[in-house]
Amino acid sequence: MPKHNIFKMPFSSIYPHYVKKAERKERTQAEVDQIITWLTGYDQSGLQQQITQQNDFETFFAQAPAMHPNTAQITGVVCGVRVEEIEDPLMQQIRWLDKLVDELAQGKAMEKILRQ
Repeated sequence: MPKHNIFKMPFSSIYPHYVKKAERKERTQAEVDQIITWLTGYDQSGLQQQITQQNDFETFFAQAPAMHPNTAQITGVVCGVRVEEIEDPLMQQIRWLDKLVDELAQGKAMEKILRQ
């Protein structure tokens, strides 16, 4: 099965879109970073290094220090697909991130977004 095009897209090319989406709804880049670090286990310098190195999504998630144990609690629909039903692990991780940023932009409280 051929790999999806998004797997080879640089994370650094999508990151500004996440930030822009959040800022349009009066949220901040710091909140986007908090979501990403919660999900992936990167610290702020590790996240910045991934952006600077322009690693693709596949590398970004492969090098993630530790996916958060509460990721199974991330449910809902992104792009018409239920994230909990996505079979490809990498695609599911990408859609988890999309879902969390969507929730931020929708005004959800950070405690709910981070499944606390």
